[in-house]
Amino acid sequence: MADSRHDFETIRQIQTVLTLHFVDGLKQNEIAEALNLSASKVNRLIAQGRKLGMLKISVESPFQRLVEIEGQVREKGSLASAVVTPTVPGSPESTLQQVGRVAAGQLLETIRDGDVLAITGGKAISAIVQNLQPERAFDVTVVPLTGGVQGKHYTDVNHLAARLAEKLGGSTMLLHAPLFAETREQRDLLLEMAPVKAAFDLARRAAVVLAGIGSIRESGSSYYDLHPDRSPDRDALTASGAAAEFLAHLIRDDGKLASYALNDRLVALAPADLGRCRSVIGVASGAEKVRPIRAVLNGGYLKSLVVDEDTANALLSFNGSMRDVA
Repeated sequence: MADSRHDFETIRQIQTVLTLHFVDGLKQNEIAEALNLSASKVNRLIAQGRKLGMLKISVESPFQRLVEIEGQVREKGSLASAVVTPTVPGSPESTLQQVGRVAAGQLLETIRDGDVLAITGGKAISAIVQNLQPERAFDVTVVPLTGGVQGKHYTDVNHLAARLAEKLGGSTMLLHAPLFAETREQRDLLLEMAPVKAAFDLARRAAVVLAGIGSIRESGSSYYDLHPDRSPDRDALTASGAAAEFLAHLIRDDGKLASYALNDRLVALAPADLGRCRSVIGVASGAEKVRPIRAVLNGGYLKSLVVDEDTANALLSFNGSMRDVA
């Protein structure tokens, strides 16, 4: 009977200590003073409580539905991680900025001092740069994955790389080359130029990649801001089977490169060259990005994905694996 009473008193004391510490938020030295115990005794009681299984921690979020969607996207997309943000109803631009803020946070959790960070251009990457607010400087080098197109801030990848490096407190290796060469032979010559070759060699060794995912079917698609022809041949695009733009390459639904002439004139790293990178983060939002995201996932190019809720739900609405070809 005495042992049972002692067991009850001990358990009751453990419960009191656990409640004061984990529920009321008191520090261990405050509990020791309140209960007239030593700090080491309080520490031992907490350890006993853990060992006896008396401590069960539950973390709940008002955005629990998003956490569940993230798990589904991660599983169906065969990804290492996925982040799903709320969609701002009726405002694609606000939604893109929200995705950019969250992707910026994801970037800060991912990069390490000494890393090389390689980026594409695009509106989503621009939103990340705009919303990035690091609490400290990072010793990183930022390098473009593609040549640039002058005219708009989000198509000038050197501009984005320089701004990103400045915000992070790092350095840049810029790529002074156009996105499209005039011929395949000219492209080959550009790729052999020492400054261009050095930039791409560095990009291949990147620890972290930030990449936008482009749509091509809609007339307002940002791919046409990159296209060297003012009025591209839409029939040729359709005939190529292109479903998405990734690193400025047109890719099909199955994730393979489309048979499109401009792919052979690109001054850009090939999607397959990202395989050795530690983290490849794709960023996109909007209904028009659903098919492109699926195509990029089919190619196995991404390790992480940041999207908004409506886009994620549309991805998940397809039966079977997200990597099934439409």
